Amino acid sequence: MTLPINGLHHVTSLASDPQSNSDFFTKTLGLRRVKKTVNFDAPNVYHLYYGDERGTPGTVMTYFPFPHIAPARPGVGEVGETVFAVPKGSMGFWTERLTGLGVQGMVQTDAFGEKRLRFLGPDQDALALVEVEGDPRQGWTSGGVGTAEAVRGFRGASLRLRDAGATAELLRFMGYEERERDGSVIRFGVANGNGADIIDIETLPGAEHAEQGAGSVHHIAFSVPDRASQDEVRKALVDTGWQVTPPIDRDYFWAIYFRTPGGVLFEVATDAPGFDRDEDLAHLGQSLKLPHQHEPLRARLEHHLQPITD
Repeated sequence: MTLPINGLHHVTSLASDPQSNSDFFTKTLGLRRVKKTVNFDAPNVYHLYYGDERGTPGTVMTYFPFPHIAPARPGVGEVGETVFAVPKGSMGFWTERLTGLGVQGMVQTDAFGEKRLRFLGPDQDALALVEVEGDPRQGWTSGGVGTAEAVRGFRGASLRLRDAGATAELLRFMGYEERERDGSVIRFGVANGNGADIIDIETLPGAEHAEQGAGSVHHIAFSVPDRASQDEVRKALVDTGWQVTPPIDRDYFWAIYFRTPGGVLFEVATDAPGFDRDEDLAHLGQSLKLPHQHEPLRARLEHHLQPITD
C-alpha cells in the first residue's frame, strides 16, 4: 500500500511572546506571516502562521504564544529540530545575517552531506538551515533577504526518541523509506515529495522525557492533497490499530491526529482550502481572523490579545 503523503504540511510549536515570535520569523528569517488567528481550543491565545507567499504546505511554521508559559525541557518523545531549506551557496549570507542580528546558539555542521547551520529561536527553539541544491520552491523575499537566499520551506524535522523501532515502522507504513544512517540518526524520506520530505530519527536511550513549554514543538503535520486522501490515510491507520481522531475543520485545512509510539503527536492535514480562503493574497496575515464559533468573542479577544506590530 502506498499512502498519499507528500511530506510535511506544517510544524506547530509553543512560544511565550507573540511580538518577539512574529519579529523573529518575519524580520530575522524573512518568512511571511500568512495568518493571524487564535487557538481553536484556547481562543485567548494567538495562532500565528509563517511561510512562503501563500503558505504553501511544506513551508508553514505555526505558533501558539502562551504568555507566562514555562520554558520547555528538551528530551526524548518530541520533535528535536525543525530544519529549513535554503539555496546552495547561501550559508555565508545566513551566517552573517543571523550573527549580526544576535541570534543565539549558532553552530555550523555537516549532516548527511549537507551544510547545516543550527541556531536557537526566541524561546530556545531548536532550528536549523540546510543548503539544498535545486529546490524549485520560491521563497518569500523581504527585509534584505533576496531570491538567492530566501528560505524555501522545510527540509524536514528530527524526532528524538529512546527507541526508534516502532516509530520507524510507522514512518515506513506512511510511505517513508530509510535512506541513510549517521551514528545514532536514521534518515527517512518520501519519494516524489513536496521538498519538506525528510524525517530524521535520533535515538537517545538514556535521555529524560521532554517537558513541553515555550520553544518546544506541539505537533508535526504531514501533507495530503485533499479530504479523500486524508480519509484513505485515516482508514489505513485505523485498520492497523491506531487511535486516530475524526477529521476536524481547522478553517484552512482539515486535520486528523494520533500519538506515535515514541510520544510525538502526528497530524495529517489537507492542502486545501488554503490560507487565502478568507483574505486576499496581498493581505495575508494582516487582520485577525477568527474561527466562526469564536466570532461572537471578537470584541473581547481584540481587547485581550496583545497587539502585534509589523
